[in-house]
Amino acid sequence: MFNDIAVTALGNAADRPPAVLVHGVLSWGADTEYGFGAQRPLAGHRRLLLMDRRGYGASPDLPPGPYRSDYAIDAEDVVHLLGDGAHLVGHSYGAVAAMLAAAARPDLVRSLCLVQPGSLRAAESHPAIAELLARNRAAVVELPADLTPESYLRLSTESVGMPTPEPTAARLRAAHTTMHERPCWDAEIPLDRLAAAGFPALVVRGDWSGAPDAYRRLAGEPLMITAEVVAEKLGARLLTVPGYYPQVQQPALVNEALAQLWERADAS
Repeated sequence: MFNDIAVTALGNAADRPPAVLVHGVLSWGADTEYGFGAQRPLAGHRRLLLMDRRGYGASPDLPPGPYRSDYAIDAEDVVHLLGDGAHLVGHSYGAVAAMLAAAARPDLVRSLCLVQPGSLRAAESHPAIAELLARNRAAVVELPADLTPESYLRLSTESVGMPTPEPTAARLRAAHTTMHERPCWDAEIPLDRLAAAGFPALVVRGDWSGAPDAYRRLAGEPLMITAEVVAEKLGARLLTVPGYYPQVQQPALVNEALAQLWERADAS
């Protein structure tokens, strides 16, 4: 436990800054299906800290309140995990927390990698994203009180043509938390502060080849646009890989890009 947050710590290289990895929705840090389980080989050269966000994995729930997960609180936890300085990687919802943490303490961030960031508001300058955000804001409603995590897990995958993962206890807890998260797509991200921070940055996105049409239309296209806009505003390298879950479907490409980013940042 780190500040009561569960972390899967891999590797023991003490001569290099560690890397903190922050997962997205329906997942946890070391999850191989949606999280960063496929990044384990990187621990051969550097210590990895795979964080479980609150309400996920082995981390505690948030205190009772309007949300079961909150990117602002995640960002505070991430800052604590950065210690004296670390590389930072965030996926989806976790990328929003990573950006907020990096903006709060840029002095502790050695490099920043965002994998398909869910920060749509950061790309609101794009007309398609502005239109989507307007629809999202108008459509925000509470989920039905009788909706179970099992039903949510099934609906959130089957409705976009994706297979439903096995409803293990860990996955159902993740689904329960995801059902009640503070919407990350409307987070206000201080991109100017991040761009001025000076650490090297990488944005990774899939090309969404092979994704069901509904999944590509509803999730893929907004995420691809957002990744491009965020990369441009940060002055970051934009890496596009095949598929729609980059770190899971293309671990070799993503791991190579991460290793190169970290080595370059350490050398500078």
